[in-house]
Formats: sequence, C-alpha cells, structure tokens
Amino acid sequence: MNSRLRTHEYVLTDSDFDRLRHIVRELTGISLGNSKRELVYSRLARRLRKLQLTSFSEYCALVERGEAGELQELTNAMTTNLTSFFREKYHFEQLAAEALPYIARQRAETQRVRLWSAGCSTGEEPYSMAMVLREALQGFADWDVRLLATDIDSKVVQSAAAGKYSFDRLKGVEQQRLARWFEPDDARQHYTVKSELKSLITFKQLNLLDAWPVKGPFDVIFCRNVTIYFDKDTQRELFERMADVQEPGGWLFVGHSENLFNVTERYKLVGRTVYRRTD
Repeated sequence: MNSRLRTHEYVLTDSDFDRLRHIVRELTGISLGNSKRELVYSRLARRLRKLQLTSFSEYCALVERGEAGELQELTNAMTTNLTSFFREKYHFEQLAAEALPYIARQRAETQRVRLWSAGCSTGEEPYSMAMVLREALQGFADWDVRLLATDIDSKVVQSAAAGKYSFDRLKGVEQQRLARWFEPDDARQHYTVKSELKSLITFKQLNLLDAWPVKGPFDVIFCRNVTIYFDKDTQRELFERMADVQEPGGWLFVGHSENLFNVTERYKLVGRTVYRRTD
C-alpha cells in the first residue's frame, strides 16, 4: 500500500508525488526530494481548489497533457522567490570595486557592457545591480549599457518590471540611494524605481533549461541561489552554457551556499562565491 500524506481535503499518493517530481524535474530542472512532499502538497492544493479538481491524480493528468498555461502555473508554484535589495552585499561591493572598473577598461573601444540577472525574482537583485552600475559608470553616459533580468516565474517578472515596493522591502537600500533612485507615493508607504534606473533593464520570462534568445557576450552574470535546486548534471549543463555566452575574464556571481567545485573547470574562484571565466 502506498504511504500517503493525509489532510482533510486531498490525498497525495506516492505514485502522484513521483509523477509530479518527474514533471517538475523535466520542466524546471528542480529536483524535489522526499522532504519537499509537504511543500508540494501545500502549494499545489491551491491549484486543485481553483481548478475544482478532486484529486492529485486528476491534476497530474492535466499537466501531463502539456497545456502551456497550467505548466506555467505549476512552475510558478514550485519556485521560491526569497530575495532582498543588496542581498549578499559583498557581491555588490566587488562588482563596484573590481568588476566594473575592469570591464570599463576592457570595453573602452566598443563601449558596450552587458549584464544578466539570471533568476531575478521580484527585481531587487537587478535593481541593486543597476544602482551600482549607474554609480560606477556615471562618467560613461554615452556607452551602450544593458542589463537583462530573467526568471522562470512569469508572475514575479511582471512584478519586477513594475518596480514598486513597500517601504519595509527597502531596508537594504541606504537613504542616499533611496532618495536618488526611488520615487515615494504621497504617504511614503510605497516607492517606485525611477525611469532612469528602469531604462537600463529588460525583464523577460525565461526557463534556463530552454533555448536562450541571447548570445552575449555577458560581462557579468548573477546566477545566485538558483542552482541549489538542481542536480549536478543540470548544474554542469547550465554553467557550460553560461561560459559559452561569456568571454575569458567575464564575471560570474553565485549564491552564498553554491560553488562550482566538480561542476565546471571553465571558471576560477576569485572571491567569496565570485568566479571569472577562464581561457
């Protein structure tokens, strides 16, 4: 007999849980261990209610048919969007002190700079990058500078593009930056990113496992707290593809609990979870 997760509403059998794990792995690259069973239940039970389904078996059958809208809803439900402005502050300090001055010298002839926030969530990371970028390259107003921000979750990309945040979500932003880059509402309860900063960024929904509509080269890639949900084979494939869209010397920033040991030899460690593309 299958062991079951029982609640007052639905039953998630071993068979249905395995079906969902397989679908999520193929769809997003996320590997769900047994410890994630309750998380899967709590997040997907909401979809069953909304769709007026009576069992997880019905839901599995629905997503296995490949309907694009529901596959995106499944993706949105299974992704985690924990973020904040200037999270892992040392990354932004190294970006300003080392990476951007190096890039400015390397790109003096083309005057073209490209950055990518791969896993941008609700936008705090790319806007933090953009603030550092504007401040560090303020003498390069005529340069072609662009920042791509992508996420697999379509809803958070939409929120990020709007650039509107409650005051309590801006705790990581210094007062000087808050005044420079954000416009408050009359009650100062919400702040909206100014167009000068927004204009640097292009927000797109993107599944990193799919084909990328970009060729680079990217001078800087932030891919932080994304691959912790992937198995080693998926990590290897992802970082090989990232190396392909960077030139030697390009910068890669990963999350505080991530590393590229036994994943790829195309990057070398140059800081606290900061890597450079090798020759």
